[in-house]
Amino acid sequence: MENEQTKRYSFIAKAFHWGFIMLFAYGIFKQVDELEQLADQALLEFELAFAAAFLFLLVTRFIYMKKTQTSSLPATTPKLQKYAAKIVHYGMYLCLALIPISGILIGALYWFGIKSGFLIEGVISVHEFSFTLIYFFIVIHISAAIYHRFLKDGVWNSMVPFWREKLD
Repeated sequence: MENEQTKRYSFIAKAFHWGFIMLFAYGIFKQVDELEQLADQALLEFELAFAAAFLFLLVTRFIYMKKTQTSSLPATTPKLQKYAAKIVHYGMYLCLALIPISGILIGALYWFGIKSGFLIEGVISVHEFSFTLIYFFIVIHISAAIYHRFLKDGVWNSMVPFWREKLD
């Protein structure tokens, strides 16, 4: 059996993790700033395709991780900390799913001529709130990773390919 301090995620798990960081950063970089930009048919189609692809990859990642990977948290990790880690991870997945789902709904509503009103404003609010919440979860996730780096419990090394821990 693998020692807790040497547990590592698979290459595919790491590729999903670091790939999503790049994909999310790209999505932020190329984001639509104003709803009226969606009047450009090519941009609207690209946004819908990007959101659909992002959602597909997210669902694929979630299924892969649930079926093939286990947490790298040591068995001695307090239950409250394990619970908090699950909340953050599931919260991140939820937000990362709501962002493209709400984006697709915004695009579809716009496509069908619903460019103002309660419905599209509500979906835009969900979209914006999901972004705000994901930033909160990302800060917690990175802070926890750094915390584990200094604990030298192997969690950092299980996913991060740089600034390696020297395990005891």
